[in-house]
Amino acid sequence: MPIERTEFSSGLRVVTERMPSVRSVSIGFWVLAGSRDERPRISGSSHFLEHLLFKGTERRSAQDIAENFDAVGGDVNAFTAREYTCYYARVLDGDLEMAVDHLADMVQHSVIERSDLDAERQVILEEINMHEDSPEDVVHDLYTRTLWPEHPLGRPILGTADTISAADRTSVRRFYGRHYVPGNFVVAAAGNLRHDDLLRLLRRRMETGRRLSARDTSVWNLRAPGRPPKPSGASLVKRRKTEQAHICLGTNGLARNDPDRFAFLVVNTALGGGMSSRLFQEVREKRGLAYTVYSYHAQYTEAGLFAAYAGTTPARATEVVGLLRRELEMARDGGLTLEEFERAKGHVKGSMVLSLEDPGGRMSRLGKSEIAHGEILSVDQALRRIDEVTLDDAHRVAQRVLSQPMTLTVLGPFAGSAFKDAMA
Repeated sequence: MPIERTEFSSGLRVVTERMPSVRSVSIGFWVLAGSRDERPRISGSSHFLEHLLFKGTERRSAQDIAENFDAVGGDVNAFTAREYTCYYARVLDGDLEMAVDHLADMVQHSVIERSDLDAERQVILEEINMHEDSPEDVVHDLYTRTLWPEHPLGRPILGTADTISAADRTSVRRFYGRHYVPGNFVVAAAGNLRHDDLLRLLRRRMETGRRLSARDTSVWNLRAPGRPPKPSGASLVKRRKTEQAHICLGTNGLARNDPDRFAFLVVNTALGGGMSSRLFQEVREKRGLAYTVYSYHAQYTEAGLFAAYAGTTPARATEVVGLLRRELEMARDGGLTLEEFERAKGHVKGSMVLSLEDPGGRMSRLGKSEIAHGEILSVDQALRRIDEVTLDDAHRVAQRVLSQPMTLTVLGPFAGSAFKDAMA
């Protein structure tokens, strides 16, 4: 079914995709506000606010919100990222009005009581503690901070124990009032719904204004790219008593709108995106050095982040770092074969289509595309972009990305100088 899109004079945007073969709807209220929008002293405010919006509004309590979704078998949740926050629900198609009513109320009319803030502060501190107890998660935060030490994208989404302990109602409400405005909202929905029915529900519950025509000037906000952070090329060894060494090696990737992003998607998949990938085969299958090994590419407005990760026994960590370096250098120098390239393209296309077989996947794709780009490629358009990538494109973009200074982060039972020779 075609994707439908509407802009309102308030700046609110609405995008939907109808799936008449299902009996449910997934809906998300996306906000152009994330951890990169925080000053250092209020780091973690976006995530703190995400928690607080579930604590009650002028019309209903936190228990009311939970009970009303439970009563219809629905799910409601939220997540915070570096460049946006999303509040989402999945309900039966007949319960869409209830979901819209609750989510619209939460994002606009949460009371943020001081007592709720103090109670939720402890919950978030426990979440930080839980995160710190997972070294395979911590190493990625350390890597990002080491790669971009002076940039907002390098800060942890959760904040720190110090910034969360110091957060007060005034600063959180100020962040709420500044960022949770109509021009920063995208409502995305997929499932058994009609676009105009959702518009009708939103007009009664959100500040919409009039519906803009194609001739009108858009008034919504799109994040302006800043100066991209340079890869530091630094190394960090964080000493911790762990059973495994957790390793991240990488550099800057590509920005979200970079024309080479589809080519690098194929390269990343060939390197560490599946069981047939270079890293999986060389590190795990041939040598048995790791249970988990992969690579990933995160994209932001003005920059991207690429990393290869492996967890291994500390005694073999230096060997694994050397293998990661070798495989990245081989890819940089044109080592990707035609067979690997074609297999990676097939993997990318198949994974993309399979991820869109449920309303939640489609809603997420709509929301992310609209909040970040202001436009949405159809699945067929995206598949064509991947098909158009050539092996020469892959070699060129691999050389472009992987020739940059490399950052290494290792978490495990090591001295700070343990990996100097591995990166020499």
